[in-house]
Amino acid sequence: MRTALVVPAAGRGDRLGASRPKALVPLAGEPLLVHALRRATASDVVDVVVVVAPLGACDEVRSLLSPVVADVLVVTGGAERQDSVRAGLRALPEDVDVVLVHDAARCLTPPDVFTSVVAAVRAGAAGVVPVVPVSDTVKRVADRTVLETLDRSELVAVQTPQGFAADVLRAVHEAAVPGAAATDDAGMLEALGHTVRTVPGDERAFKVTRPLDLLLAQALLSPEAP
Repeated sequence: MRTALVVPAAGRGDRLGASRPKALVPLAGEPLLVHALRRATASDVVDVVVVVAPLGACDEVRSLLSPVVADVLVVTGGAERQDSVRAGLRALPEDVDVVLVHDAARCLTPPDVFTSVVAAVRAGAAGVVPVVPVSDTVKRVADRTVLETLDRSELVAVQTPQGFAADVLRAVHEAAVPGAAATDDAGMLEALGHTVRTVPGDERAFKVTRPLDLLLAQALLSPEAP
């Protein structure tokens, strides 16, 4: 009975203005991927790590991660995130019973978030997501016209790692349409009627997507940061 971490890291860094895959963009001298895996493995709940790398970058990723993760498995990703996660799942050993799927771009996620997600899955949940409250007013719009203002007391922002019973996640991905766009594994479970539970997330688990996010991450790594 083991827990595996699957990290889809084949995405491009276009919105970061980067000329290389986003997971390999440097932050304080190290790629986002290295920061992410260092915190994940510090949780002591991860037994197996699979990184899904961009085409042609598997050797580079193995070299980067060898000082951080022993025996990391690196496989090539697909055209869509869903394809990359499926490739990672297919590389897992059979004795894995809990799977965490984590975005490399959420590179500062604290170790205790990983611990909480795994504990909730092992307590019986098919799927678990860490969440934080939505602080902004959120409106639904169409054609630049406001249709309604949503009740934000019922809204949360979802982070990663997302955790799953391995057999459930494998079945969901194998049943999905190849090449279909899916940004959220928990949403795939919901679509098939599975219940997804939540645990508290963390503000530091924000996603590095744009240059301003990279500046914020850099500031949080500063010795003077709170």
